[in-house]
Amino acid sequence: MKFPSPVSAQWLADFIHARIEGNANAMATGINEIHRVQQGDIVFVDHPKYYDKCIESDASFIIINQSYSIPEGKTLLVCEEPFEAYLKITQHFRPFAPSDTMISDSASIHKTAIVMPNVFVGNHVSIGEGSIIHPNVTLYDYVTIGSHVEIHSGTVIGSDAFYFNTKKNRDVWYKKMNSCGEVVIEDYVEIGANCTIDRGVSDITRIGKGTKIDNLCHIGHDVIIGNNCLMAGQVGIAGGTTLGNGVTLWGQVGVNKTISIGDNAVVMGQSGIRQSVEGNAIYWGSPAVDFTEKRKELILLKRLPEIWDAVRKSQSFEKGR
Repeated sequence: MKFPSPVSAQWLADFIHARIEGNANAMATGINEIHRVQQGDIVFVDHPKYYDKCIESDASFIIINQSYSIPEGKTLLVCEEPFEAYLKITQHFRPFAPSDTMISDSASIHKTAIVMPNVFVGNHVSIGEGSIIHPNVTLYDYVTIGSHVEIHSGTVIGSDAFYFNTKKNRDVWYKKMNSCGEVVIEDYVEIGANCTIDRGVSDITRIGKGTKIDNLCHIGHDVIIGNNCLMAGQVGIAGGTTLGNGVTLWGQVGVNKTISIGDNAVVMGQSGIRQSVEGNAIYWGSPAVDFTEKRKELILLKRLPEIWDAVRKSQSFEKGR
């Protein structure tokens, strides 16, 4: 999430009751989670396991719960509860704003777009030229729909990320991270019925131009899908994952979080992608491997009784000699 205008390190320190270490003159331009952080951003960390990852990231500001060595030019904001500080900042810059109408006054809808009955259009939503939004679609706040997009009934776009801060030394183990990100649906995308696309935790979930998504698919927070991808029914993609251009995921494919799938990769139905895979290849299985190798494996498994029977007969023959 980008701030409306840069804010100073001192303002941040005063706001979250933190101590500044490092560059006290820096200006923050936004706040982000570690997988999408950019220069000028704030990130928080409250566990030593992740200190180095956050400090060595592109983040310019690190909210942390103890002093730590940092590269020159970066700023530490030391406070007791970094996660609570994160929540306070996101709630300040993007507070929850309830809507009391089906189409928010702050929404922008092109005159040629068609919005059918019972569609909810939230705050700061944009719908482009020639797009069709079918009945009972829900567009949460900060969703951008491009031109000539079609979204079928029952789909929900912009719901909160499934993303929690976990501490087992408190009564409530899982505390929700505020979702202050957005969703961008680019031109000529078609989204089937009863799909769900989560907003970014603090960045953008993006569906690339020309991509087609079947019914009952789920796209997690901060997922980036390239142009002209194809997804069959019941595909699920976990948060922070990136798909290249021209990727095909057949029915019931599951994709792990924060990995990447290369351009023009094809994943056969019911496969599980647990780590990054290269493009221009076909994958099958769970965990998914090269399609040709997996097919050989299945042929051998099918022949296993025959092979075992041959081995037993061979052993019997040797004993009888």
